[in-house]
Amino acid sequence: MTDGTTRVFTWEKDARIEVRNLGREIVIEANAAGLKALAGHLLTLAKDGTPDGAHLHLEEHNGLEKGSASLVLERCDSE
Repeated sequence: MTDGTTRVFTWEKDARIEVRNLGREIVIEANAAGLKALAGHLLTLAKDGTPDGAHLHLEEHNGLEKGSASLVLERCDSE
């Protein structure tokens, strides 16, 4: 984070997450461990003191299954 706030994103063991872009719909498919990991990532971004614009990139070979569409989780408090 650019303002010095550090957030740690943790992964559940054996997490599996796949993101598919079907045009007008995005499908996030995950096993139980993957869903827990995503929930944890979202809760981390929701923590008090997390700055607007804080984000996490999930991509193939970085948390997502091979062939997945990239996914960015971003905090945005402004309207």
